[in-house]
Amino acid sequence: MTDLASRVQDKLAPWRDAPCWCVALSGGLDSTVLLHVLATLKERPALRAIHVHHGLQHAADVWPEHCQRLCDALGVELLVRRVKVVQGASLEQAARDARYQAFAEVLQPGELLLTGQHREDQAETLLLRLLRGAGLRGLAAMPECRSLAAGLLVRPLLDISRDDLLAFALAQGLSWVEDPSNADTRFNRNYLRHQVLPALTSRWPQASRSLARASAHLAEAGELLDELARDDLARAQGVEDFSWLGLPSLHLPPLARLSPARQRNALQFWLSRFTRLPDTDHWAGWSDLRDARVDASPVWKLTDGELHRADERCYWLSGAWLDAPDAELTWDDPQQALLLPGNGSVVLSGTVPLEPLRIAYRQGGESMNIPGRGHRDLKRLLNERQVPSFVRSRLPLLFAGERLVAVANLPDLTDGDLQLVWSVPTSEQGLR
Repeated sequence: MTDLASRVQDKLAPWRDAPCWCVALSGGLDSTVLLHVLATLKERPALRAIHVHHGLQHAADVWPEHCQRLCDALGVELLVRRVKVVQGASLEQAARDARYQAFAEVLQPGELLLTGQHREDQAETLLLRLLRGAGLRGLAAMPECRSLAAGLLVRPLLDISRDDLLAFALAQGLSWVEDPSNADTRFNRNYLRHQVLPALTSRWPQASRSLARASAHLAEAGELLDELARDDLARAQGVEDFSWLGLPSLHLPPLARLSPARQRNALQFWLSRFTRLPDTDHWAGWSDLRDARVDASPVWKLTDGELHRADERCYWLSGAWLDAPDAELTWDDPQQALLLPGNGSVVLSGTVPLEPLRIAYRQGGESMNIPGRGHRDLKRLLNERQVPSFVRSRLPLLFAGERLVAVANLPDLTDGDLQLVWSVPTSEQGLR
């Protein structure tokens, strides 16, 4: 066994019993070496390769065939996935997003996706994030392991230099493809690779190793901050009066007692599950939400959703929660659940009125009869129960003819013994 193979095998020892190791195979030097090394290991699970074809350049049209020949020679199954890259401000980021989406779709539970990033890639990533003004978590650069869809993403070559990979490939007589775009210094990463890192290395020969080591130190410091965030968030859970909403939420007073830095640390950790994090200039949105009057309903809009405040609690909303529910629906068979497009479903129990039933949403001015209290304005009734404002516009209301006879999930707001139970819209809630 070669030294490189031994090092890779040691890195992957914790996942020797995984259902399958899946190599992200571009056909370039790094992934070719990784696949070849893994194919030669005797103690490993099943192995397959995944090639993503972005369709961004003509040269790439022959890469799937090259990857197929390589896999055939090694006796490894190859999956080819073609993706459409939605071009935006950053073509590099758009291609990366499309690539990892394809990986996530084919990765089965418990499987590993193995990628070929090496030490110089880690150094480039750290420099890029430094230049973007990233915080501590960003400066940890690429982790060796993280979750991806139903499996894990593992980078077993992060402490191995590109020179070592090249020496192995030449010694083994391997062939690989060269991506012409890798020489285009209009892309930031390529500029660092071809202009900046060589200059640094000419003065400090161990520059890549030192940068990668610094990234590892920053990752360790980030883990300590994560532990602190977990402790702070645990104190911000509190009792949830509207747990049936199924929304991620936090109790504000425990957070507000923390220093501003600890508040940001806790919020960054919590929000990272749902959305891309705001940059420094956008954190004023948190201050506005935190410091608003208790009877206000401030909203902090982020990339993948919104943080809403209701009384002393903040809620994360995304997906269906950001869209207005459809108009009213007639309910012809109240013995069956009624599906509400974009708004979950409702079921009814109790003595069903003889009038035609329908589900509608607040338009303003509604009132209902409350036994022992007479007719009461619905707005005032919801205020008394401190129902969050973002819920009110999508809270199902049951009408019998023109009479409002029940409000979903508020069992005391009913005329008679009717109970309207609402199963709120289900979604991934933006989880990343």
